[in-house]
Amino acid sequence: MAAEKTGDKHAASDVLRGLHRHLNCLNEDNKMTRRRALELIKKETVDKGLCSGVLQEILSSLLKPLLKSLSDPVERCRETALVTITDFIRCVPRPEESLSYLMPCLAQRFGEKETLEPSEELRLLAVELLTLTVEVCGKHLAPYLNEMINILQRTIVDPFPDVKRESCKCVVSFAKCVPEHFHMQAESLVKPLMQTITHQHSRVRVSVVEATGAVIQHGSGKNVDDVLSHLAQRLFDDSPQVRKAVAAVVGGWLLNMRDRYSYFHKLIPLLLSSTTDEIPEIRLLAADLWKQVGAQWEQENEDDIKDKMDFLLTPPLHYPPGVERPGLGCRELVVRNLGRLVPAISHDVTDWLVPTRVRTSQLLSVLLLHAEDHTTQHLQPLLATLYRACADSERDVVNNCLAAANLMGTFVPPPVFLKLLLDHVTSPYSSSHPWPPLMVLAAVLGGCSRELLKPHLQQIANTLVQPAVCQEYQQVMYLEQLLACVTVLLNQCESECGSVSLQLLQVLVTVQSLSTEPQLSAKAMESTHSLSKVQGLDSTELYRRHMRQLLDWLSASVNTWTSYSPQRLQLQIIVMQSGPVIGEFVSQLMPLLHSCLQPDKDTEMRMMIFTMLAKLLLDANNTLDSKGHFREESEKFVCDILLPNLVWRAGRTAGAVRTSALSCLLALLHGGSITAGQLLCLEEQLSPRVFSALEEDSQTSRLFACRSLSAMLGLIGTSLHHEALNKIYPELLKRLDDSSEEVRGIALQAVGLWLSSLTTDYNPELCAPHLQLLFQQLLLHLDDPNSSVQDQVLEILKKGSSVHPALLRREAEAVRDKHRSPVRCDLLLQHISSLPTETSPE
Repeated sequence: MAAEKTGDKHAASDVLRGLHRHLNCLNEDNKMTRRRALELIKKETVDKGLCSGVLQEILSSLLKPLLKSLSDPVERCRETALVTITDFIRCVPRPEESLSYLMPCLAQRFGEKETLEPSEELRLLAVELLTLTVEVCGKHLAPYLNEMINILQRTIVDPFPDVKRESCKCVVSFAKCVPEHFHMQAESLVKPLMQTITHQHSRVRVSVVEATGAVIQHGSGKNVDDVLSHLAQRLFDDSPQVRKAVAAVVGGWLLNMRDRYSYFHKLIPLLLSSTTDEIPEIRLLAADLWKQVGAQWEQENEDDIKDKMDFLLTPPLHYPPGVERPGLGCRELVVRNLGRLVPAISHDVTDWLVPTRVRTSQLLSVLLLHAEDHTTQHLQPLLATLYRACADSERDVVNNCLAAANLMGTFVPPPVFLKLLLDHVTSPYSSSHPWPPLMVLAAVLGGCSRELLKPHLQQIANTLVQPAVCQEYQQVMYLEQLLACVTVLLNQCESECGSVSLQLLQVLVTVQSLSTEPQLSAKAMESTHSLSKVQGLDSTELYRRHMRQLLDWLSASVNTWTSYSPQRLQLQIIVMQSGPVIGEFVSQLMPLLHSCLQPDKDTEMRMMIFTMLAKLLLDANNTLDSKGHFREESEKFVCDILLPNLVWRAGRTAGAVRTSALSCLLALLHGGSITAGQLLCLEEQLSPRVFSALEEDSQTSRLFACRSLSAMLGLIGTSLHHEALNKIYPELLKRLDDSSEEVRGIALQAVGLWLSSLTTDYNPELCAPHLQLLFQQLLLHLDDPNSSVQDQVLEILKKGSSVHPALLRREAEAVRDKHRSPVRCDLLLQHISSLPTETSPE
C-alpha cells in the first residue's frame, strides 16, 4: 500500500512538472492563453484516464488555481474550470479533502445575496457540482452546513428553471446525508421553496414538492404549518405529476415524520383528497400509502385497540355494496381526528374557488366512510355543512355532498338523524334557499334500510305533509326535493308506504298543484302511479280510497282561500285526476264549492274554479256525474253557485267572473248533467241573468250567453210558455247588430231554434205583434252587407214562414223594393207561395 502511494506521488509529480507552465499561464492577461492553459490542464489530467490515486495527488496541487479561475472574466475559462473540478471530484477517492477550499469558494461565488456568476449555464454546472459533492462526500459536509444552506437559498430561487430543479435535487440528497445536522438549518429553506412552488414549469413544481418533503421530514417539525397550505393548493395543480408528488410526500410524512402524531389532523385530509383524484395512478398511490399509514398506526397502538381488533372486523349491516371497507387503523385515525376535521370541512366547502369546494365535498364522503357510526357524534355540524353545500351552484359539489348524506343514512340510526333533520325541514335555515334540508333528508333516507326506516314512516310523512313544509315554498328546486323525499320512501319501503298513503298522496298533489314545470308535474304523476302500484291499486282506486279525507283536508281551510292559496290548485289536481271517482263524492264536494264560490270570495279564485268546473262538466258522465249524483244537485248548483255569480257588478274583474260563470253554465247545459225538467224549473230565475249577459261589454260573455240561450232552447224550448218565449227573441234580435260576427252568427242560430220551439200551443194570431217585430227585424238583415248572414237569415225566415205565412208575405212585400238586392226577398216570397196553405189573420 505504501509503495503504491509512493508510486502515485511520483506519477503525480511527473504530471505536475508537465503542467507547471500551464499553471503559470493562468495568470496571463491574454484570455486565449488562460483558456488554452485550462483546457490543457484538463486534457493532461482528468481526460487522460489517470488512476484515482494520482488524480488525488494532482488535485491537491491544482485545486487552488482552478478555484481561482472560477472568478475569471471569461465565461469559457470559468466553465472549463468548473467542469475540471467536477471531474476531479467524481474521480478522486477522497474528495472530502478538497472541501475546506471548495465549499467556501462556492459559497462566496454562489451563496451571497448578489450572485457573482452571470451565466445561468455555469450556475447550473455549479449546482450539479454541489449535488455531486453531496453524493460523494456525504457526512463530511456537516461542518459546511451554513455554506450549503446559503448556496441553496439562492439557487432555489434562481431565475433559471434547471438551476431550481437541480437545487431541489441537491436539497433532498443533503437532507438524507446529514439528517442529524440538517434539522438545525432546514427551516431556512422553507421560504425559498414556497416562493418557487408555484413556478410555471410543472417539473420545477414537482422538484420543489419533493424538496419540501425532505426539508420537513428531516427538519425540526416547526414549519409544517408554513407549507401545508401551499401543498394543499398543489392538489388542484393541472399537472398529474405534481399531484402525484404531493401524495407521495404527504404519505411519507404520515409514515416517517418524527412528530407525525401532532399533525395527523392536518395531513390526513391531504392524502385522502388524493384518493379521489381523477388520475387512477394517483388514486392507487394515495390509497396504498393510506393503507400503509393505517397498518403502521395499528401496529404502534395495538394495545389501545386490541378489543376492536378482535371484535370489530365485521362490516356493519347494509354496508354500501361494492365499496371496500378501510382498515381498522385507517378508520381509527379518522375517528380520532374527525372533531378537528369537521370545522375545516365546513369552512372549505364554501370557499370562493370551485375546485376547492369540489375537493372538499369529495373528502367529506371519504371521511364519513371511515367514521361509520361515529358520524353520530358530529351530526349537528355535519348537517349544517351539508345544507350550505347543497345550496351551491356547482352541481359536482351538490352531488358529492348528497353521496356523503347517503352514507350518513347508512351509519347513523334513524331516530338520531330524524330528530335533527325533520326540525330543520320544518324550519329551514334560509328562506331564499329553503330546499337543502329536504335535499339532505332525501339522500339520508336513500342510505337507510327498509327495516330501520319502517317504524318512522308515519313521523316522516306527517312532517312532509305539514303546510309549512309542502305548501310554504313554490321554488322549482324546493318542489323537486319534496318530490325526491316521497320517491325515496316509495323506493325504500315499497308496500310499507300503504300506512302513509294518504300523506304521500297529499304531498304529491301539492307538488303538482304548485309546479310550473311540466317535467316536474310529470314526475309527480309517475310517483302517484308508483304509490298506487306498491299498494296493488290503480290511480283511480287510490283516489277512491282517500277522496273523503282529501276533501276534508281541503274543506278545513276553504274559508281562507284566495287566488294565491295552494288549496285551490290542490282541488283542481284532485278533481281532474280522479276522473269518475269524484262523481261518487259530489255530496261532499258541493259544500266546498259553495263556500269558495260565493260572490264575496276572491274574484280570481272564482274565475279559476269556474273554468275548472267547465272542463269537468263538458265531460260530466266521466267526471262529476259519473254516478248521476251531480244531476241530483244541479238545481242547487245553479241557484246557490251560478246565479249569484251572474249578477252584474261594476268592474272588469267582476265581468271576468261572470264570463267564467257563463262558461260553466254553458258546459252544464252541453254536458247533460241537468235534466230538461230541472232546467224548466230554473228558467224563470236563469233567463234574466242570461239576458243581462247579452249586454256585457265582453264579447266572450255575449257569445257564451247566446250559446247558453241556444242550449236552453234546444233542451226546453218546446216546453216553455209563450210568454217566456216572447221574452227571449227581442234579446236575440239585439245581438244581430253585434260588433262581433261570431256573436251575430250564434244569435241567428238561436233565433232559428226559437222558431223551432214554437209548438201548436203557440197562437200566431194572439202573438202576431211579436211575430211581426221578429219578421221585420229579420227582413232588415236580409239586406245585410254580409252575404253569409243574408243566407242564414233567409233560411230562418223560411222556417218562420210556417208559423204565420201571410204575415211574413205582407212584411216581405212591404220591404222588397227597399232592398238593394231583392233576390233573396223574391226567393222568400216564392217559398211562401209554395206552401200548401196560408193562414190569413183578420
